[in-house]
Formats: sequence, C-alpha cells, structure tokens
Amino acid sequence: MEKLNYGTVDFHAHPVDEVFRRETEFLGLDPMAEDGFPLPDWSASAQLQFMEEAGIDFTVLSVPTPHIHNGDDEKSCAAARRINESTAKLCAEYPEKFAFAAVLPLPCVDGAIEETAYAIDTLGAVGVKVVTNSNGVYLGDPSFDPLMEELNRRNALVIIHPCRARKRPENVITGKVAALYEYPADTTRAVLNMIAHRIMTRFPNIRFVVPHTGSFLPYMLQRFTGVSGILASMGMMETVDAKEEFTHLYFDIAGDPEPVALDMLRMAADDSHIVYGSDFPHSPAKVIIAKKKHFESNEKYAGLVERIYGENALQLL
Repeated sequence: MEKLNYGTVDFHAHPVDEVFRRETEFLGLDPMAEDGFPLPDWSASAQLQFMEEAGIDFTVLSVPTPHIHNGDDEKSCAAARRINESTAKLCAEYPEKFAFAAVLPLPCVDGAIEETAYAIDTLGAVGVKVVTNSNGVYLGDPSFDPLMEELNRRNALVIIHPCRARKRPENVITGKVAALYEYPADTTRAVLNMIAHRIMTRFPNIRFVVPHTGSFLPYMLQRFTGVSGILASMGMMETVDAKEEFTHLYFDIAGDPEPVALDMLRMAADDSHIVYGSDFPHSPAKVIIAKKKHFESNEKYAGLVERIYGENALQLL
C-alpha cells in the first residue's frame, strides 16, 4: 500500500459479518459467555454510512472477540483463514475505504506464522490483529517469540485487542461484562508482560497499537518501573527499562479519551504515537459521533486532533 494522505483513519473497528458469526458458531464459541455482551449488528453499508457521518475517511478493520481459537489448532487455523479471506474480499470491494489486520490462530504459533504470510503476501493485509491472551497464553510469552521474529522481519503493524482473562471473579460487577473492566485490565496485563520480556526493544520493527487510550498503562507504567526495579535488585526478574519499552508503542483512543484518559496517556506517551479509534459497531454510532465532535471542539487539543486523526497514521500504514 502506498503511503498516501488517508485523511481521518480509524484503527479500531470490527467487521462483524456473517462469516465471523458462522465461524464462532463452528468453533463452539458463545459471545455472551465469553464477553457478557452480544455481537452487535453490522454490515458494510452500515460501516460506510457511519464513516460518512463521523467524518472518517479510511478504516483498518480487525475482528472482535470472541477469539477464534477454541483449543483445536486445525479447526481454529481453518476458521482464521476463512475469516481473513472474507475480510480481504470486503476490502477489495472498497479499497479506498478499508484495509484489514488479519486475525491469527494463536496460541498455535506455527499456524499464526503461516497465516501471517498468507494474509499479508496473498490477501494484502496491512498487518495482523492479536488478542491480549490466547486461551491463557499472554502476549510476551516466550513461546510466541518465533511469531515476533517473523513480524519483526516484516516490519508489521500489530493491532492488540483485549480478551477476558481465563480466570476472573464472577461475584463482582467487573466479572460480568468484559468491556467494563476485564478488557482494560487484560490489555494492561498483557502489555506489562510484553515490557517484562522486552518485546518492544527485542523486536523493534513491530508497530504495536494498544487499544482504549492505553487502558490502565499510563498509571501502571510508573508503578511497574518502581516495583520491577525492586524485584530485579532481589533477583526475582530481569532488569528492564519499562519507559524505553513504552516509547515503542502506539495507542488508539477508542472508548472515552475525555476528560481524563487522554491527558494521562499524554503524560506517558508522545503525541506522535496516538491514533484514532472508534470501536464501531460495539459502540453505537451516535455515541461515537457525539464524542468525536466534542473532542474536535476542545480547545485544549487544538493542533493535536489533526495529528491523531491523520498525520500519525502515516507511520503505521
């Protein structure tokens, strides 16, 4: 894909098409059991209408949860292939509007490497999408290193999406609907694990996009720096420069960047590493558009809006 001025680019939107629905059923995955939230209605026409109304020029699509690995490598790899081919077909129909990040059948590393090559080289994917944990195996786990090596070789764009932890308390509100707490918590858990294993500096060519304005990471960065230093001095973990690892990450602002989250993120991340995300269709169009208009009219962010909407995207596409 040529480096062009795409206008306003959305890095966090989900094509919940019939193929994705069918494959989750094929794998025996229940969105309500997984996330406590049903899959929303979606169509290409609805996505395009939303983009027009919201002033979004280009969208990088990536499938949502539930994650498509059900414990059976063969079935999960086949499902990933069919989903990616379906999404590629949609993008081919609207090349000026859509690109996609391919879903990978992790924790099957060999299958993920094979799917990465097929999706990027044959289907034209601009990157890949990975979940925070794949059946309990988290990003940063050493078993994923062969995939990281391949993604690093390809200078790949990697979009991270949250997934609920395999074990969580069920008798509290945070354990019921994953989007309320488990999503930001698991995003934070996964990225801290990546930092602890020095993924960003060991594989510096990968361009990771962390969702939801960094989730809890802006707060946890300072705490992790302090506690990890203590643990390293006691020989309980390797020494890691958490702030240096953090500087390699990008962040989308899907969700609620105002009035607190974006300001916190900017205290930890450079403005050049922040991009736009809508979270359509999981967030209703009217809600997204209202938030977007408010963000654009906030004088505090004068000059930053344009960078987040378009300029920073050129580093990733």
